[in-house]
Amino acid sequence: MERFPRGRSAIVGAATYGIGESPGLKSLDLAARAGLLALADANLKLADVDALFVCTPDDALSGLSAAEYLGIHPRFTENNRTGGSAFHSHAIVAAMMLDADYIDTALIIYGSNQRTASGGLMSMRVASPYEKPYKPLTPLSSYALAAARHMHEYGTTREQLAEVAVAARKWANLNPDAFAKGELSVEDCLKARLVSDPLGVRDCCLVTDGAAAIVMTRADRARELHAQPVYLLGAAAATWYSGVDQATDLTTTAAKESGRRAFEIAGVQPKDIDVVQLYDAFTINTILFLEDLGFCPKGEGGRFVKEVGIGPDGVLPVNTNGGGLSCCHPGMYGLFTMVESCVQLRGQGGERQINRAELALAHANGGTLSSQATMVLGSAATL
Repeated sequence: MERFPRGRSAIVGAATYGIGESPGLKSLDLAARAGLLALADANLKLADVDALFVCTPDDALSGLSAAEYLGIHPRFTENNRTGGSAFHSHAIVAAMMLDADYIDTALIIYGSNQRTASGGLMSMRVASPYEKPYKPLTPLSSYALAAARHMHEYGTTREQLAEVAVAARKWANLNPDAFAKGELSVEDCLKARLVSDPLGVRDCCLVTDGAAAIVMTRADRARELHAQPVYLLGAAAATWYSGVDQATDLTTTAAKESGRRAFEIAGVQPKDIDVVQLYDAFTINTILFLEDLGFCPKGEGGRFVKEVGIGPDGVLPVNTNGGGLSCCHPGMYGLFTMVESCVQLRGQGGERQINRAELALAHANGGTLSSQATMVLGSAATL
């Protein structure tokens, strides 16, 4: 068993800002504003922050830039860049540092003006020399390869992929902050323009602006700051490769490893989880992660999303804010899975709230199915 401070750190502040379009604001502007909202939620001030974790898409030294922008002098800054999974890794480091009394208050922030700045999906990863001759659409083509292989091996259909997008839209329609709303059917998804076969437009995440932030502190201090702290029960990360051309199996991701370890640390099983937040940059992601994290057997993800259901009328609530497919996707979505987990565990979800939610899983993906990170979060009742 890995040594991890189960339940000894907690999220006491969580917020999003600028979801959709925020013209005139830079990525760091958005991240900072989300950070201030999260600190207000935690009843803390900027002066209380002594550890800053940040990864913006347009600044390789954002740990320095963000500290300067906020006007703080943190004891520690972290700018780990594994893509969308970076923020879960930030939380793992923060939890260990808090438990060691090395820091008292950790602020984790992210922001991107991707939509209003460029209008297109940006990727920090460059195709490897082995992929370049085939002129892939980075990162889309890598996920299309995974989807095609899953179809070949397990009989997964485009209709089942569409079920993921439809479920996400149903959740988004219950979320006032979601960017994409309105009716969306399986037929709509199948008729949509193909982008990289077998993935069509509706299989792909949104391109939006937006920011998210959380504040972490020790559990013994958390109750003094927030009436409903969200405790970090277990977390793990795993990286198997960078480029998808190095994957030994396109239908299995490192979530199989990160999920197993996170569950072992937390002392719970997939069947115990009340609400699931997954990094759904593409519809195939949701199917792969549901399998690899143990919510259904390998190869059964397509059947699971169609027959068991992951939408508001399904058995397992997945991406209750609408996910990257219908709520927001400002370049990297990982931190938003943590914020929505907090919303659900605090009972603040409004129309999309899951009754008696005590345990949440937040999972993030980085690179092209390259890096995976899993967190199990719980209410006070789960300690």
